[in-house]
Amino acid sequence: MEFAVVLVAAGASTRMGFPKLWGDVCGRPLIAHAIDAACTACPTELIVVVSADRIAETLALAPGAQVIPGGARRRDSVADGLAASSAPWLAIHDAARALAPAELFSRGLAAAQLTGAAVPVVPLKDTIKRVVESRVVGTPPRAEHVVVQTPQIFRRDLLERALALSDDDVTDEAALVEQLGVSVATFAGDERAFKVTTPLDFALARTLLAST
Repeated sequence: MEFAVVLVAAGASTRMGFPKLWGDVCGRPLIAHAIDAACTACPTELIVVVSADRIAETLALAPGAQVIPGGARRRDSVADGLAASSAPWLAIHDAARALAPAELFSRGLAAAQLTGAAVPVVPLKDTIKRVVESRVVGTPPRAEHVVVQTPQIFRRDLLERALALSDDDVTDEAALVEQLGVSVATFAGDERAFKVTTPLDFALARTLLAST
């Protein structure tokens, strides 16, 4: 099946305080491992969306990819990646989920055939509370909630329509597709596809990569 991986890597990494995708993980920047992971999925196209000042460095890591500058917001970067692709299916993937296995992409492509859109999910491990002004105001049932990962898989026309319909900035593209009234399918995620966000996440990524 023809599909493109759009690797979203243009974020500012404000929570880490430094450009985390360029942090060292086993002798290489984190983004290099993300590119490797995307390549193992054997996409028809690989499009890496980075900040404009990182284009040359990224091209050196991914000479066979299209490397393009990202926009001001996540959705803008995804739209730019979509425009750079001609593939009928898109796998939108966070570069910070650098250890995502190839089978996650194949499972997603299979699941997306049902409705044109699919996202990987993993069960919640902790109790979730709704908190307003430092006060607990509710405890939603854990069984009805999941953690959503990437890659998120979309049929091209659905993602185009979703991005055109709303200018909302969102944390994932499935939220935009949901606004179309489209049912987004789910498929089994993978704990290895965790998002590297904290120093502890970096340590875990180094440990996992060193063991492979």
